[in-house]
Amino acid sequence: MAMADPVETGLQKNTSLDGEQAVRQRYSAAARKTESQLCCAVSYHPRFLKAIPDEVLERDYGCGDPSPYIQAGDVVLDLGSGGGFDCFLAARSVGESGRVIGVDMTADMVSKARQNAQKVGVNNVEFRLGEIEHLPVADASVDVIISNCVINLSPEKINVFREAARVLKPGGRLAILDIVALQALPDEIKNDLALISGCVGGTE
Repeated sequence: MAMADPVETGLQKNTSLDGEQAVRQRYSAAARKTESQLCCAVSYHPRFLKAIPDEVLERDYGCGDPSPYIQAGDVVLDLGSGGGFDCFLAARSVGESGRVIGVDMTADMVSKARQNAQKVGVNNVEFRLGEIEHLPVADASVDVIISNCVINLSPEKINVFREAARVLKPGGRLAILDIVALQALPDEIKNDLALISGCVGGTE
């Protein structure tokens, strides 16, 4: 992954923003204009991509393909659903008997995802505004949770997993695709707002 340029992202070190605000700001902007620095090279199965418009593909900010972990009839929850790309793939995997819920903390991304859903033509997907540390989802209501390069952005990772345990049904599944630090990061990286919002500074 290319390191984010603080000038290009509009985020500077030692500003009044904290990490969470920086993430909100950056991804709200990314909902309106594609940011190539947030995109990873991910290979998805071609059969899932046929009905996905290029505009939606261009805003895929994930780092992996969660579709192999989803089965027909599942209720799927996507943590940090962004523009909805993984939700649309999941919608095709679960079929008519399943459904998909996407949760994102930025109103701009939720709005973009709802617009994208109309373009893709799916009717078994809904998008909710909320934080993954405080999910707007009922207890024991989800078969599988997917999260694609999002948990690293959370300053409260323990709460994310507590919420995941709350909303999963007994025997439910958790499929996380994310960036992991193989060694402790120096403070200059952990405190850099551009790198925090760019999926680097918050890795553990």
